[in-house]
Amino acid sequence: MSEAPGRKMPESDDNLTSDLSALGGIALAPGVTIPRDALRLQYARSGGPGGQNVNKVNTKAEIWVVVSALRGLRDGAIARLRASAGSRLTKGDEIHIVSESERSQEGNRQEVMDRLRELIVAAKVEPKRRRKTKPSAGAKRRRLESKKKRGEIKAQRRGPGED
Repeated sequence: MSEAPGRKMPESDDNLTSDLSALGGIALAPGVTIPRDALRLQYARSGGPGGQNVNKVNTKAEIWVVVSALRGLRDGAIARLRASAGSRLTKGDEIHIVSESERSQEGNRQEVMDRLRELIVAAKVEPKRRRKTKPSAGAKRRRLESKKKRGEIKAQRRGPGED
């Protein structure tokens, strides 16, 4: 593909990720990075089905991410991230995610990275503020009229002297 003179091609995500890796940071989500030393990835033997492969290959992937080291998140987003992490948040202020659902190490590594990305993206979304509303005068009137009408219907069912 030829490039027109004076026109810059947009950078792809691959170029952006490699640039961040060169600077010592890892891109976790759009606009969110973390230094390499604040992220720990570990592999272990997985349980479950898989035959002899289970006993020989370290396929389970675990990731620990230091929450306070995340760059690109506002304070509110970090608070939401800690809240949504729930039991995955350790006493050392790290998010710990485990995956052993895939049969390959690469599949489980991708799974933990995807889960972490989902948590971060969800935390970045600021919830809408609730605006207090009150029913209109017409709505109040209609509600009271329907209650009165229903009460009259029930009153007609009663026999004489059942008040």
